[in-house]
Amino acid sequence: MQLFFASTSPFARKARIVAHELGLVERIVMVETDPWTDERLRAMNPLAKVPTLIRDDGEPLYDSAVICDYFDACAGRRLVPQDGDRRWRALRLQALAADACSAAGRLFAGERRGEPDPVRGRLVAAVEAAFASLEGERLDPTAPGFAEICAALLPGYCDFRWPERDWRSGRPRLAAFTAVMERRPSFVATRHCLPGDS
Repeated sequence: MQLFFASTSPFARKARIVAHELGLVERIVMVETDPWTDERLRAMNPLAKVPTLIRDDGEPLYDSAVICDYFDACAGRRLVPQDGDRRWRALRLQALAADACSAAGRLFAGERRGEPDPVRGRLVAAVEAAFASLEGERLDPTAPGFAEICAALLPGYCDFRWPERDWRSGRPRLAAFTAVMERRPSFVATRHCLPGDS
């Protein structure tokens, strides 16, 4: 398998974390790419987004949630609950984290360009509300499943993009949870960085 990723992407990080947690990394060739310029990516994924997975049979998979589910199937269904309330909770937290990371990414891009975003207030509110919601969740960093992995993505991404900003104030439970998760080998191995950094 080949996994095309960018080290700045929280979505690609999610897929890489899951691959590490499931012990699949040795079966995957990790291909770092720039989704804005790599035309190979568009040939594999019409959206030219990361992560994109090329399976052993040559078929592509895209969208981080789909790739994570595929990895979980390859490993015998160990991270993503398959039924009951645990499944719906995991999928809900996956959606919350993914959409909040999308909002944060758009905010960062707008700030970097120095252009006012007409929906900036809505994006900020979405990120703040996501943090508040995660603070209220019961998250167990000692035995993390897919829900916990997803919940840790937004804090890690915001630390990367805005290291000077304090999302931890007033959110002690989420801060403690994130601190433990970021020490896991899978999180250390996939830490966000700029291209060329290590």
